[in-house]
Amino acid sequence: MQVEDYLKLVASDAPAPGGGSASALCGAQGIGLISMVANLTLGKKKYEAYHALCAEIAEEAALICGKLTKQVDIDTEAYGRIANAFKLPKETDEEKAARRKAINEATVYAAQVPLETMRLAVEGLECAKKLIGNYNTNCASDVGCGVYGLLSCVKGAWLNVMINVSGLGDEGEALYGEGEGLLEKAEILASETEAAVKTDIAG
Repeated sequence: MQVEDYLKLVASDAPAPGGGSASALCGAQGIGLISMVANLTLGKKKYEAYHALCAEIAEEAALICGKLTKQVDIDTEAYGRIANAFKLPKETDEEKAARRKAINEATVYAAQVPLETMRLAVEGLECAKKLIGNYNTNCASDVGCGVYGLLSCVKGAWLNVMINVSGLGDEGEALYGEGEGLLEKAEILASETEAAVKTDIAG
Protein backbone atom coordinates (compact mmCIF):
# COMPACT_ATOMS: atom_id res chain seq x y z
CA MET A 1 0.00 0.00 0.00
CA GLN A 2 1.25 3.49 -0.86
CA VAL A 3 1.77 5.86 2.08
CA GLU A 4 -1.05 8.16 0.95
CA ASP A 5 -3.49 5.23 0.70
CA TYR A 6 -2.44 3.98 4.11
CA LEU A 7 -3.02 7.39 5.68
CA LYS A 8 -6.46 7.63 4.07
CA LEU A 9 -7.33 4.24 5.54
CA VAL A 10 -6.12 5.29 9.00
CA ALA A 11 -8.29 8.41 8.78
CA SER A 12 -11.38 6.50 7.64
CA ASP A 13 -14.01 4.80 9.78
CA ALA A 14 -12.22 1.44 9.40
CA PRO A 15 -11.32 0.11 12.88
CA ALA A 16 -7.90 -1.04 11.67
CA PRO A 17 -5.14 -0.10 11.12
CA GLY A 18 -5.34 1.73 14.42
CA GLY A 19 -3.07 3.06 17.11
CA GLY A 20 -0.89 -0.03 17.35
CA SER A 21 -0.10 0.00 13.64
CA ALA A 22 0.44 3.76 13.66
CA SER A 23 2.83 3.40 16.58
CA ALA A 24 4.85 0.75 14.76
CA LEU A 25 5.09 3.04 11.74
CA CYS A 26 6.36 5.86 13.98
CA GLY A 27 9.03 3.52 15.23
CA ALA A 28 10.00 2.37 11.74
CA GLN A 29 10.45 5.97 10.64
CA GLY A 30 12.39 6.75 13.80
CA ILE A 31 14.88 3.93 13.44
CA GLY A 32 15.06 4.70 9.73
CA LEU A 33 16.42 8.12 10.62
CA ILE A 34 18.99 6.56 12.93
CA SER A 35 20.10 4.32 10.07
CA MET A 36 20.29 7.34 7.78
CA VAL A 37 22.57 9.22 10.19
CA ALA A 38 24.86 6.20 10.55
CA ASN A 39 25.07 5.89 6.77
CA LEU A 40 25.76 9.61 6.37
CA THR A 41 28.67 9.24 8.79
CA LEU A 42 30.16 6.33 6.85
CA GLY A 43 32.55 7.24 4.08
CA LYS A 44 33.29 10.70 5.46
CA LYS A 45 37.03 11.00 6.11
CA LYS A 46 36.38 13.48 8.92
CA TYR A 47 34.49 10.75 10.81
CA GLU A 48 36.75 7.84 9.92
CA ALA A 49 37.15 6.88 13.57
CA TYR A 50 33.39 6.25 13.79
CA HIS A 51 33.03 4.12 10.65
CA ALA A 52 33.19 0.67 12.25
CA LEU A 53 30.61 1.52 14.90
CA CYS A 54 28.32 3.32 12.44
CA ALA A 55 28.47 0.34 10.08
CA GLU A 56 27.25 -1.88 12.92
CA ILE A 57 24.53 0.61 13.87
CA ALA A 58 23.36 0.96 10.27
CA GLU A 59 23.06 -2.82 9.92
CA GLU A 60 21.25 -3.25 13.23
CA ALA A 61 18.94 -0.31 12.53
CA ALA A 62 17.99 -1.72 9.14
CA LEU A 63 16.96 -5.02 10.77
CA ILE A 64 14.88 -3.22 13.40
CA CYS A 65 13.26 -1.05 10.76
CA GLY A 66 12.23 -4.11 8.78
CA LYS A 67 10.72 -5.76 11.86
CA LEU A 68 8.82 -2.63 12.91
CA THR A 69 7.48 -2.24 9.38
CA LYS A 70 6.07 -5.78 9.61
CA GLN A 71 4.51 -4.89 12.96
CA VAL A 72 2.25 -2.39 11.16
CA ASP A 73 0.42 -5.26 9.43
CA ILE A 74 0.79 -7.72 12.31
CA ASP A 75 -1.01 -5.33 14.65
CA THR A 76 -3.87 -4.96 12.17
CA GLU A 77 -4.08 -8.75 11.94
CA ALA A 78 -4.22 -8.98 15.75
CA TYR A 79 -7.29 -6.74 15.80
CA GLY A 80 -8.86 -8.96 13.15
CA ARG A 81 -8.40 -12.01 15.36
CA ILE A 82 -10.32 -10.39 18.20
CA ALA A 83 -13.09 -9.22 15.88
CA ASN A 84 -13.45 -12.73 14.44
CA ALA A 85 -13.48 -14.31 17.90
CA PHE A 86 -16.39 -12.11 18.97
CA LYS A 87 -18.34 -13.22 15.88
CA LEU A 88 -18.21 -16.89 16.87
CA PRO A 89 -21.55 -18.56 17.65
CA LYS A 90 -22.75 -18.60 21.26
CA GLU A 91 -25.98 -20.61 21.24
CA THR A 92 -24.85 -23.67 23.20
CA ASP A 93 -22.67 -24.02 26.28
CA GLU A 94 -19.97 -25.62 24.14
CA GLU A 95 -20.06 -22.73 21.68
CA LYS A 96 -19.93 -20.20 24.49
CA ALA A 97 -16.91 -21.93 26.02
CA ALA A 98 -15.13 -22.11 22.68
CA ARG A 99 -15.93 -18.45 22.03
CA ARG A 100 -14.57 -17.37 25.43
CA LYS A 101 -11.38 -19.35 24.83
CA ALA A 102 -10.94 -17.83 21.36
CA ILE A 103 -11.51 -14.30 22.68
CA ASN A 104 -9.00 -14.81 25.48
CA GLU A 105 -6.35 -16.21 23.14
CA ALA A 106 -6.90 -13.42 20.63
CA THR A 107 -6.68 -10.80 23.38
CA VAL A 108 -3.42 -12.23 24.69
CA TYR A 109 -2.02 -12.11 21.16
CA ALA A 110 -3.29 -8.56 20.72
CA ALA A 111 -1.31 -7.57 23.84
CA GLN A 112 1.81 -9.50 22.82
CA VAL A 113 2.04 -7.77 19.44
CA PRO A 114 2.39 -4.17 20.73
CA LEU A 115 4.68 -5.48 23.47
CA GLU A 116 6.99 -6.76 20.73
CA THR A 117 6.72 -3.35 19.06
CA MET A 118 7.89 -1.81 22.34
CA ARG A 119 10.85 -4.19 22.53
CA LEU A 120 11.93 -3.31 19.01
CA ALA A 121 11.60 0.42 19.61
CA VAL A 122 13.70 0.18 22.76
CA GLU A 123 16.37 -1.61 20.71
CA GLY A 124 16.13 1.30 18.31
CA LEU A 125 16.65 3.79 21.12
CA GLU A 126 19.72 1.86 22.21
CA CYS A 127 21.07 2.21 18.64
CA ALA A 128 20.42 5.94 18.77
CA LYS A 129 22.30 6.30 22.03
CA LYS A 130 25.31 4.49 20.55
CA LEU A 131 25.57 7.24 17.94
CA ILE A 132 26.18 9.96 20.52
CA GLY A 133 29.78 11.11 20.28
CA ASN A 134 30.29 8.87 17.25
CA TYR A 135 28.46 10.45 14.33
CA ASN A 136 28.27 13.28 11.82
CA THR A 137 26.89 16.04 14.05
CA ASN A 138 25.49 17.88 11.02
CA CYS A 139 22.75 15.27 11.38
CA ALA A 140 22.07 15.94 15.07
CA SER A 141 18.48 17.05 14.48
CA ASP A 142 17.81 13.82 12.56
CA VAL A 143 19.00 11.76 15.50
CA GLY A 144 16.65 13.74 17.74
CA CYS A 145 13.71 13.27 15.38
CA GLY A 146 14.47 9.56 15.23
CA VAL A 147 14.49 9.35 19.00
CA TYR A 148 11.15 11.15 19.23
CA GLY A 149 9.64 8.76 16.70
CA LEU A 150 10.87 5.75 18.62
CA LEU A 151 9.63 7.12 21.94
CA SER A 152 6.22 7.84 20.42
CA CYS A 153 6.21 4.27 19.18
CA VAL A 154 6.89 2.91 22.66
CA LYS A 155 4.24 5.08 24.31
CA GLY A 156 1.60 4.32 21.70
CA ALA A 157 2.30 0.59 21.77
CA TRP A 158 2.16 0.68 25.57
CA LEU A 159 -1.39 2.03 25.47
CA ASN A 160 -2.30 -0.90 23.23
CA VAL A 161 -0.77 -3.34 25.68
CA MET A 162 -2.67 -1.75 28.55
CA ILE A 163 -6.06 -1.87 26.86
CA ASN A 164 -5.71 -5.56 26.09
CA VAL A 165 -4.26 -6.94 29.33
CA SER A 166 -7.12 -5.92 31.62
CA GLY A 167 -9.05 -9.00 32.62
CA LEU A 168 -6.38 -11.47 31.48
CA GLY A 169 -5.34 -12.50 34.98
CA ASP A 170 -1.78 -13.58 35.74
CA GLU A 171 -0.76 -13.61 32.09
CA GLY A 172 -2.00 -10.06 31.73
CA GLU A 173 -0.05 -8.98 34.79
CA ALA A 174 3.16 -10.43 33.37
CA LEU A 175 2.67 -8.62 30.07
CA TYR A 176 1.83 -5.41 31.91
CA GLY A 177 4.94 -5.69 34.07
CA GLU A 178 7.22 -6.13 31.08
CA GLY A 179 5.59 -3.23 29.28
CA GLU A 180 6.05 -0.96 32.27
CA GLY A 181 9.72 -1.81 32.39
CA LEU A 182 10.16 -1.17 28.67
CA LEU A 183 8.43 2.19 28.95
CA GLU A 184 10.71 3.26 31.81
CA LYS A 185 13.81 2.16 29.91
CA ALA A 186 12.65 3.96 26.75
CA GLU A 187 12.06 7.22 28.58
CA ILE A 188 15.52 7.12 30.15
CA LEU A 189 17.24 6.33 26.84
CA ALA A 190 15.28 9.03 25.01
CA SER A 191 15.97 11.66 27.68
CA GLU A 192 19.71 10.97 27.74
CA THR A 193 20.02 10.95 23.95
CA GLU A 194 17.87 14.06 23.55
CA ALA A 195 20.09 15.98 25.96
CA ALA A 196 23.22 14.97 24.05
CA VAL A 197 21.63 15.89 20.72
CA LYS A 198 20.69 19.34 21.95
CA THR A 199 24.28 19.84 23.11
CA ASP A 200 25.53 18.84 19.67
CA ILE A 201 23.09 21.22 17.98
CA ALA A 202 24.15 24.07 20.24
CA GLY A 203 27.76 23.37 19.33
